[in-house]
Formats: sequence, C-alpha cells, structure tokens
Amino acid sequence: MIFKNKTVLITGGTGTLGKELVRRIMTGEFGIPKKVIVFSRDEDKHYQMKLEWKNMKVATDDVFYHNFEELLDFRIGDVRDFESINRSIKESNIIIHAAALKQVPICEYFPHESVKTNLLGAQNIVRSIIENENCAETVVAVSSDKACKPVNVYGMCKAIQERLVVEANIRCTNTKFICARYGNVVASRGSVIPLFQEQIRNGGPVTITVKDMTRFWLTLGQATDIIFDAIHSGEAGDTYVPDLQSFNLMDLAEIMIGDRNIDIQIIGIRPGEKIHELLISEEEISRTIKKGDYYVIRPILPELRPKEVIKPLLNKELSSSELTLTKNDLKNFLEKEGLLNY
Repeated sequence: MIFKNKTVLITGGTGTLGKELVRRIMTGEFGIPKKVIVFSRDEDKHYQMKLEWKNMKVATDDVFYHNFEELLDFRIGDVRDFESINRSIKESNIIIHAAALKQVPICEYFPHESVKTNLLGAQNIVRSIIENENCAETVVAVSSDKACKPVNVYGMCKAIQERLVVEANIRCTNTKFICARYGNVVASRGSVIPLFQEQIRNGGPVTITVKDMTRFWLTLGQATDIIFDAIHSGEAGDTYVPDLQSFNLMDLAEIMIGDRNIDIQIIGIRPGEKIHELLISEEEISRTIKKGDYYVIRPILPELRPKEVIKPLLNKELSSSELTLTKNDLKNFLEKEGLLNY
C-alpha cells in the first residue's frame, strides 16, 4: 500500500499522464493517501479538472462531496520557479515528476524553454529536497525513450535529467530517486493518433514523415503501472524501462484511413526527429537487469551500484526498428482500444 497516509505530489498533474495518475491513486487500490497535490501551471486545466472531480455541472454548481475529493489539493505553480515548487515539496512524501515540455520540434525552436522546464525543473526538486533535509521518501522522474542516445533538444534535456536524478541519491541519502523511461503513450495529447484522426475528419491528407519510421507504444494504464511499480520496488538510482511493443507509422496511417479515399503525404523528418527510437542503448546493456516485467538500468555511478558483476541480459540495443506489431496486430490493438471510432 505505497500511498497509504502519504502526501503525494504530482507535477504536471493536469496533463494526460497526471490526470490518470490522480485517478488511479484516488481509487485507493494502493492505499488511501493523506493528500494528493495536483501541481501545474495551466489554470484552465486546473479549473476543468477540479470541476470534474467535484462533479460540478456548471461553475456555479458548488457541490462538494465529503469523500476522496477532499484529498485533492489543486495548486497553480511552475517547476521552473523554485519558490513555487518548494512549498509543495516540503509537505510531500512521494513526488512524481511528470511536468515537461515534450513536443520535439517545438523544443528545437525554443531550446532554452526546454532547458528551463525539463532540466531546471528537475534540479529545483532536488534542491528543495536537499534544503528541506531529505523531506521526501521517494521521487520518480518521468523520462522518455528520446533520452537514449539523444539527437534532439527534448531528448538531451531528458538524458541530463536522468543523470541529475541518479546523482541526487548521493546527496540525499534519505530520499530514493528513480527514473521511469518509456515511449509514446497511446492517444495522449499532442501524439500521432489525435493528429491522424483530425486529418482524416478533415478529408486528408494524412502526413507521414518517412515510410520507415517506427515508434514504441504503451497504453496510459501501462505508463502509470511503471511509475507505481518503480515506487514500490525501485532502488536508488534505478531507471525502469518496460519491454514495449513497436509499430510502423505507415501501417498506422493506412489502418486508420481504412477504405476512405484519403491520400498519405510524405513530408520528411521534422526538426529533431529520429527514424527509430531506443529504450536501452548498447552502453547501458552491461548495467541492465530484469526485475519482474521490467528492464532496470542500474545507475552509472559506481557508488550506487551493487558490487557484483551483472551478466548482460541483452545482446543488442532495444530499438523500435525491431518491429513487434504486425499490421494485423496493430489493427486489432486499435480496435480493442476503441481508437478507430471517429
């Protein structure tokens, strides 16, 4: 019961992942928390999410239920601002750091903004825990497959964020810092499925960067499970990596178009994009073990690693180019998830 009587802080708490984390925690399946702090800089998303949880039909329908909703604490703030995040961290036992600027091309055009959110935001959390004398028990920082051998600003920032989080275990001996690295969450805001759906509704064309592009994929439920399992079983400096399925984007476009008379347009790679993604690099193989359903990359710093030599679990990088979903399997998955109804 990892959340029983704990104060849980979720940065980026009004995003796709943040909202699902809140929903799962509030079911009480992992223990009823003392408080859940929903931390985000987007006041409109805060407002809408609060209305949903309070079951208000309109803004003036001020109905408050005396149950789980009282555990939710909505706070406007920005991880870039130390004072803003510091107050919430002081009160928190468990921190899930999900706040990010994650759109790859946008980060290429505004690299400094990516640095401020994706790097300085994480550093502010570490600094706050240090200055508040290891107030938190566990921190899980959400990373990305783009952090593995990064070629774009977003991935570079996430790669350094992972190192900041790992190193924090040396300075914060009473707090356990862990990373969760995974690929694209199915149908999340700003992802490819909502884009294709909108393009199809508008009569096309559906835009593809290159025909051979592949991506890792996981459901929102899987994404939250990784975080919860990392909190429960992770050791200081671990990076949790799920064994994900991968698919071809051209297959996805053709399945979603179906028998509609809609063209596919090849537009070329956007700024910062890779053709294939990696979850575990060649350099990380020697530090990778299996724990339950996950790969776990042990920390790069020897002070945090077990002394025994780990027999390599993998013999090559974990790449999305090694397709695991056939076109038929991908179609069945989309139908099961209700993603072809539009």
